[in-house]
Amino acid sequence: MAVHRAEALTWLDIRALDAARTVAILPTGALEAHGPHLPLATDVVIAEAMVRDGAARLAAAGLEVLILPAVPYAPAPFAAAFPGTIDPPAAFITMLVTGIARSLGAHGIRTLAIANAHHDPAQVAALRAVATHAGDEAAQVVFPDLTRRRWAERLTEEFRSGACHAGRYEGAVVLAERPEWVKAEVMQGLAPNPRSLSDAIRHGKRTFDEAGGAEAYFGFPADATAGEGRAIVETLGAILAEAVLEALPR
Repeated sequence: MAVHRAEALTWLDIRALDAARTVAILPTGALEAHGPHLPLATDVVIAEAMVRDGAARLAAAGLEVLILPAVPYAPAPFAAAFPGTIDPPAAFITMLVTGIARSLGAHGIRTLAIANAHHDPAQVAALRAVATHAGDEAAQVVFPDLTRRRWAERLTEEFRSGACHAGRYEGAVVLAERPEWVKAEVMQGLAPNPRSLSDAIRHGKRTFDEAGGAEAYFGFPADATAGEGRAIVETLGAILAEAVLEALPR
């Protein structure tokens, strides 16, 4: 089967797809501060890379894959104080993705997979709500939540530590995907910041600054490499494909 980009098709092209064998994939990210070295759209870059790799795997498994345009806006309260961050309410993403799932379902496409690379608790909660409450007429929503242990344990040590916002993990993927968007000299000069955002959240912190990220980064950005970024993308794509294939009717 094939991979299609929804924005490039006509409605007749969509109608011609075998809806029962079609999976739509929605990349979701945020525009938010990612240190002094990575672009605001870092999460979108990662989500789109995850989709590209996962879509190829699903097409090889015999599915038609419809890639939807990325949603680049998400609740981002932890980064809200930093210029450039866009922080809509969590209800925005829940309503938007629910509407997408219902629209797809109305046209016979029964599965919508979400490739999310923005792990602010508000975003994760909003997407979990969609996955469980989209409604019977909507496409089923498959959300491999990377904050869950099952998936997180397949990612890097830095990711699992929770000290990974704009650190080695995210920096590696952006180096692999959009090196021209990385301020490499700045990245190489950044000191490690091993404070865990996960721990900070558990202790009630609500902003990057409160969590110990005064420059909006955590982890080990100077250690990022494009080679590791390519390996991370392959893992993310495998997770996405595995989650979708598990959810499809036998």
